[in-house]
Amino acid sequence: MEVAILLATMENLALLDAADELSQMIIGSEEMEAYQAAKEALQTNPETQARIKQFTKIKEQYEEVSRFGRYHPDHKEVTRKARAFKREVDMDENVAVFRRAEMDLQSLLDEISILLASAVSDNIKVPTGNPFFEQKSACSTGGCGSGGGCGCSA
Repeated sequence: MEVAILLATMENLALLDAADELSQMIIGSEEMEAYQAAKEALQTNPETQARIKQFTKIKEQYEEVSRFGRYHPDHKEVTRKARAFKREVDMDENVAVFRRAEMDLQSLLDEISILLASAVSDNIKVPTGNPFFEQKSACSTGGCGSGGGCGCSA
């Protein structure tokens, strides 16, 4: 009995060591370095931060106005401003670079999650939110009507 516990503990330690090694590889990856550099540039650029603060302020106004919908007297103006500020933030180079780096890092993490899950079982579902990683339906019709009982993604 003690030998089985010792072996299980050794296996757990080996698994934890492998997980630590994987996490260090992720932290040292090009995607993580690009993400950290983009995040630093985003947080330290005064013009980018001013745009983000303006957008946050108008977004709060938009949320307040949206409670009343189009019946609020400032609805049209606040909605127009919110869209304009959102476009301005989206067009900011630092924001665009950060979002691209964020998507690249997320794709790396999604790939790793799928590899880990499939190593355990093909039945483990990994919610990636990325259609590239979604599995196709097993049914030729696209759905069997049994709630996924046949293995399709109903």
